[in-house]
Amino acid sequence: MAGDDTRREGIVRGLYAAYIDGRKDDAGAMLTEDFSFSSPRDDRIDRIEYFSRCWPEPPPFRDMEIEYLQIAGDEAVVRYRAEKHDGGAFRNMEVLRFRGDKVASVDVYFGRNV
Repeated sequence: MAGDDTRREGIVRGLYAAYIDGRKDDAGAMLTEDFSFSSPRDDRIDRIEYFSRCWPEPPPFRDMEIEYLQIAGDEAVVRYRAEKHDGGAFRNMEVLRFRGDKVASVDVYFGRNV
């Protein structure tokens, strides 16, 4: 199981790095075909809508620092601090669910500005 956790941690970190760099193709390779995304603004949108709504160009943030990452079975819990290009910053929590070595869903819980 430790090997799965290490591999999945790399996938999570890779997904966030791809988001910062705007690398949709790299991110898409990490998601299942039936991927879904939920947040207070989005109710189980599919991967096409996810890339349309949540991956603006240019990328909206200059940095995302993962402050907490815990893998437990098929889930990863992540708390991160995102820094916007205008200098603002906020924290969010997310739960990512895996199916094999791909992310099948993400649930975002919005945080506060910091």
